[in-house]
Amino acid sequence: VRLVESGGGSVQAGGSLRLACTTSGYNGRFAYMSWFRQAPGKEREWVSSTRSSGTSFAADSVKDRFTASKVQGENTLYLQMDSLKPEDTAMYFCAARVTGASYVDADLYHYWGQGTQVTVSS
Repeated sequence: VRLVESGGGSVQAGGSLRLACTTSGYNGRFAYMSWFRQAPGKEREWVSSTRSSGTSFAADSVKDRFTASKVQGENTLYLQMDSLKPEDTAMYFCAARVTGASYVDADLYHYWGQGTQVTVSS
């Protein structure tokens, strides 16, 4: 199973980016597909999760600015990031969990992408 993120880049504060996560090598439905991020010197942080049904959840720090969406019936995940702030600068990772009800704990995820860098300048 392979997850590949794309769409990262460098933007100024207030700008927008749209990340995508595509999946190959898996024909079933993931219980959750999620976005995590990790800034230099910091622990990996949960950003958002989307159920196979399409319902999404987001961290308080981003829920008014970021919107996760999933192509129905496919294991393709997007993250629309608006009103970006310098503190959003991080490597963003896509992760997938095959089964289970919890979605915040990174240790519970079965598959990870290699990450895409997002840099927001002030």
